Amino acid sequence: MSLLQSIQQISINHPNRLAFINRSLVLTYQDLWSRSDHLASYIQNHADEQHSPIIVFGHMAPEMIVSFLGSVKAGHPYIPVDISIPIDRIKKIIESSKAEYFIATEEIEDDFLNNYPIKEIKCKELEQILQSSIEMLPKDNWVSGEDSFYIIYTSGSTGNPKGVQITANNLQSFVDWMVTDFPINNQGVFLNQAPFSFDLSVMDLYPALSTGGTLFAVTKDMIANPKILFDELSFSNINVWTSTPSFAQMCLMEPTFSNNMLPALEVFLFCGEVLSTETARQLLERFPKAKVFNLYGPTEATVAVTMVEITKETLETHSVLPIGRTKSDTQLLIVDESGNPLPDGEKGEMIIIGPSVSRGYLREKILTDKSFFIRDGERAYRTGDAGYFKNGLLYYQGRLDFQIKLHGYRMELEEIENNIGKSQYVEACVVVPVYRGDKIDYLKTFIVPSEHSFEKEYQLTAAIKKELSKQLPAYMIPRKFSYLDQLPMTPNGKVDRKKLSAEVMV
Repeated sequence: MSLLQSIQQISINHPNRLAFINRSLVLTYQDLWSRSDHLASYIQNHADEQHSPIIVFGHMAPEMIVSFLGSVKAGHPYIPVDISIPIDRIKKIIESSKAEYFIATEEIEDDFLNNYPIKEIKCKELEQILQSSIEMLPKDNWVSGEDSFYIIYTSGSTGNPKGVQITANNLQSFVDWMVTDFPINNQGVFLNQAPFSFDLSVMDLYPALSTGGTLFAVTKDMIANPKILFDELSFSNINVWTSTPSFAQMCLMEPTFSNNMLPALEVFLFCGEVLSTETARQLLERFPKAKVFNLYGPTEATVAVTMVEITKETLETHSVLPIGRTKSDTQLLIVDESGNPLPDGEKGEMIIIGPSVSRGYLREKILTDKSFFIRDGERAYRTGDAGYFKNGLLYYQGRLDFQIKLHGYRMELEEIENNIGKSQYVEACVVVPVYRGDKIDYLKTFIVPSEHSFEKEYQLTAAIKKELSKQLPAYMIPRKFSYLDQLPMTPNGKVDRKKLSAEVMV
């Protein structure tokens, strides 16, 4: 049964079950299905082109999910755009995608849309469409097979966003893996922390909808007000927690964030960033009944392709956590610069092969040909990530382009961060290079300290440096240390490295 058919069946069997909760805003499966039918009918009757992309703008509104399903039922891929995305970037997405529709589920300063041949559906008009008469559409119109289901725009090295096309087959492969290989029960409550424009949200959105689950949204306003956030969480009855490690680290700073607050919590799913041993250790201590999973995967391979459960035994035997084993329908190779597979223990670039791999970047043939290729009859993707296998487990070694050269020494920032993170005095950290002109002058680290007894910051710095000297050569130890209550985060829930880098420009 396809993903859309599964959701349809749940809307028939459990029409009044809640599909989505955003504080006072709720959406039942019956409403989700019927309202998306209305939108699909409208799009089908008014769209000029088949399969043209549809931009859906908003922030965790119920109408966003309705618009996603309405688009794909009419045979069109959707492009999720969060309200946190700057207007200039939205313009680039419109220009790149050649989207036919811009559906606004929330108010937006929309004068700029007059400069583009795009049809806007404003909030009030959308509400009228969702309640209008309907012409039933055959399932033949639904997005299927190698049709693009959604397109997510990621940062490009040129400064222009790239549209990653995820097909119905890609998404089906991912969802089948999630509901089969993870302890996800039917009709569970899933945390929805990531905005829909960030592909981590797919990890909760479609596994939830395909199993009759309920999405519990954590909005940017809730994150900005911890009291409201934890009050809402205490009433959420969440079973499955999906977030970046950074968001979990932030929550762990609240002493009451524990099994008492979330007694129904059974599964933690982490992706999008490196999961530290300290974060995993604290979660296992505070949520002894829950399982913690570490996952890895780029947007170009549909959210994630590897996973491993992190247990107390894992923590005892690993200073850096593995990212696990690949899902059964996928192959992951470690290759050298010439593309030759490397043996266990040798670090190289990770290549992903299988049905999760995207069809490429929308309208970007040169960039697509650079990163995507066919291997043994299947699509393959050059991740740009470094890793190695050991005893059947995969280990992430950072971005190949995170390598820097300082005073003649080549080093990886994430290796330095991993070692700083091992310190008993460190809760979380980020290392950024400080440039003077075109060259890196020195390294600076921003640290969220754990509890300690030092009265002065220089004493804390000396203690951390003493520990680092046993792990790293002197040239890899940052020159300057700065201490924060918490690391800044992007709207996607990742550490905001750009903001920290901007603070150290000289």
